[in-house]
Amino acid sequence: MPVITVDWLEGRAAQQKVQLADALTKAFVEIAHVPKDQVWIVFNDVRRSDWAMGGRLLSTQQ
Repeated sequence: MPVITVDWLEGRAAQQKVQLADALTKAFVEIAHVPKDQVWIVFNDVRRSDWAMGGRLLSTQQ
């Protein structure tokens, strides 16, 4: 059973998650020959204040 973890910044619409979950599931079924009901996807919505790039929090960047 594959578990796909998507870490991204919060603020995405529920419909975006629906579309992405569908596309990722279809890819695993088609390419990895995994049964659809065995593909698990976890969306981690991260606040800008909890994510840093280049040594700086995204919440402090313009």
